[in-house]
Amino acid sequence: MNKTLKTILILVAVAAVGYFAYKQFAAEPVKMADAGGPMAQKVAVDVYVVSPTAYQNRIVSTGTVLPNEDVELRSEISGRVTGINFEEGSRVRKGQLLLTVNAAEMQAQLQKLQSNQKLYRDMEERQRTLLEKEYISRQEYDQVSNQLATATADIQALKATLAKAYIRAPFDGVIGLRQVSEGSYVTATTPIARIVDVSPVKIDFAIPGRYSQMVKEGDMITFTAEGSPQEHQARIYAIQPNIDPATRTLQVRALFDNKNEEVKPGAFVRISLGLKEVEEAILIPTESIIPEAEGHKVFLVKDEKAVPKMVKIGQRSEKLIQILEGIEPGDTIIQSGVLQARPGADLSIRNVKTGE
Repeated sequence: MNKTLKTILILVAVAAVGYFAYKQFAAEPVKMADAGGPMAQKVAVDVYVVSPTAYQNRIVSTGTVLPNEDVELRSEISGRVTGINFEEGSRVRKGQLLLTVNAAEMQAQLQKLQSNQKLYRDMEERQRTLLEKEYISRQEYDQVSNQLATATADIQALKATLAKAYIRAPFDGVIGLRQVSEGSYVTATTPIARIVDVSPVKIDFAIPGRYSQMVKEGDMITFTAEGSPQEHQARIYAIQPNIDPATRTLQVRALFDNKNEEVKPGAFVRISLGLKEVEEAILIPTESIIPEAEGHKVFLVKDEKAVPKMVKIGQRSEKLIQILEGIEPGDTIIQSGVLQARPGADLSIRNVKTGE
């Protein structure tokens, strides 16, 4: 009986201790809140007051410098090089003789055909006189006439082939490094030298397909070549008619006069293309945007509390981003401290900035 009573008393004591401990723990947050502890702290933020401003969308892209014309010279016929008439790295004019392939055999054959042509021409003249006097038949005259026509056609064909022995510049430009020497044997696959027209040059680049309706021929671009801070301007002269389905980009080319040849073909360039100017655009600091799976979010400030808002973004610059939907002029958004903000959180506003 005594053991049972002791056990009951111990259980009552344990229950009493647990009850008082629970009451004290439950009251602790209230005390901390009254004392200004963590539960009562506000999120310190800087805010930005939205106002409309004039803004010109700009596309920033990268591209490559292409020569206006670029040809690797090759011989259309096989033979031994008998003459080289250019200096490496020199300027050449269209039609200038650059290289000669051995044509002695063709020259001799041409003289033979020209002698035969003269013989057939004399025969044709005599046969025509006899035909007019009806001393010979029409068939006899036609036979000589056909021989003359055949000889003339053979001469024209040989002259066309002979012209291929003389390699000429197809356009004005600068000729590069020579790949053959005088006396070497060349074929149609033997590279001789490269000739490049570097004034003007083409700026080749691509833009996102969604801007395809905003770009047109005649628009100006600004670009800088790799290794040089100097800015240049070029005019768009050609646009690919279709968007690349693999990259969803539109290929564009601009022309730069390159009079001083300061931009070299093959160079990497950074390009800026201005689009239509928006008179009243909504721009906010880029750090105010929170990327999410569904899109992009900002925190509005309402009665000193954080209110989340989904937005649709447009163009982005280094410091500002355009908002197309979700924010109106006069709205106040969190600029810094946005990562600590939570929906409904109390805010402590440190600084207020306004859009220009």
